[in-house]
Amino acid sequence: RFSYMRMKYLFISWLVVFIGSWIMYVQYSTYTELCRGHDCRKIICDKYRTGVIDGSACSSLCAKESLYFGKCLSTKPNNQVRLYTFNLALLLLTEILFSRMEEATQLDFGTDPEPRKETVLFDKPTRGTTVQKFKEMVYGLFKAKLGEQGNLSELVNLILSFADGNKDGRVSLPEAKSAWALLQLEEFLLMVILQDKEHTPKLMGFCGDLYVMERVEYTSLYGISLPWIIELFIPSGFRRSMDQWFTPSWPRKAKIAIGLLEFVEDIFHGPYGNFLMCDTSAKNLGYNEKYDLKMMDMRKIVPEMNLKEIIKDRQCNSDLDCVYGTDCRTLCDQGKMRCTTEVIQPNLAKVCQLLKDYLLRGAPSDIHEELEKQLYLCIALKVTASQMEMEHSLILNNLKTLLWKKISHTNDS
Repeated sequence: RFSYMRMKYLFISWLVVFIGSWIMYVQYSTYTELCRGHDCRKIICDKYRTGVIDGSACSSLCAKESLYFGKCLSTKPNNQVRLYTFNLALLLLTEILFSRMEEATQLDFGTDPEPRKETVLFDKPTRGTTVQKFKEMVYGLFKAKLGEQGNLSELVNLILSFADGNKDGRVSLPEAKSAWALLQLEEFLLMVILQDKEHTPKLMGFCGDLYVMERVEYTSLYGISLPWIIELFIPSGFRRSMDQWFTPSWPRKAKIAIGLLEFVEDIFHGPYGNFLMCDTSAKNLGYNEKYDLKMMDMRKIVPEMNLKEIIKDRQCNSDLDCVYGTDCRTLCDQGKMRCTTEVIQPNLAKVCQLLKDYLLRGAPSDIHEELEKQLYLCIALKVTASQMEMEHSLILNNLKTLLWKKISHTNDS
């Protein structure tokens, strides 16, 4: 009997070790596959060396090799986001760089925004395209995405100025190919539009469809980064609670929250229309050493007009079929079996949902009740409300005022 029990325990132990090792192997293989920095660099640099593309960061990436790849931010195999390091001998800067792998062109539409449609990178503009023709191409792209809103000609000139990577006063064909590839990325267009806004990271350079942004010290609104092997064994509910333990002091959280509310203002019916946040996640937000909010990942912030065009012909059986990204939801018209185009929840309501636990945890007792009330009013906002814009402005201003009054006399402000 003793031998049988011992063999039974040995077998169970072996089985646990085997299954655990297999899970670790699969996770490790997936992780290393995500972080193919060498492959990404090779694709970009091959195009640069053959004269297909050019840009202000190409020399640092491919010739001087002072721009190199570091830590991955992505946990998904497609449409990857990476955190890299950019060192210049004179400036000694560290930057953040986002890149797409050339072969990662297909996405799961149920969880991510519109897939990238180009099958061949850097195929436009073609040889012989004049600067005027390229300007018309860019103008047409902006008109399709934004409609006749704002000064599109001024936006085109801004793109051409950015595309002139070596600042020689003209845009070469390789520079134009890089700029066109970048303009296929929703977040790049938004970053250009919002470059003068405080909460948009500054664009520092580009090479092909890879671009460099200013350094952001903290790359998530809250939480702690753990090794992937530890993440495997932490229940998701406990992980969410644990994230809230690793946050700045409350006055600093309030300052970060004010920054996020200001960003919502920036993209709400601005000169180029309304933009919708379709993945309101703490992982898409960051802040610097002064606790100023910075948008880390704007891939899922899309023009409202563009979203309406995408979702209007989608077939549906229920409202669950009418979701774009993670949380841009419309209703299903049961008569037509088609999704309607009006997003139910405004950006502000989704942001308040994200900030609720973040701000209420550790909030001063004298404003806790009022803060909770304002946050719940905010979460209840609906786009379909008759006076939504007035309520939107009122709630947003009330929240900003409440937070600012509490921290304006502190060093954290």
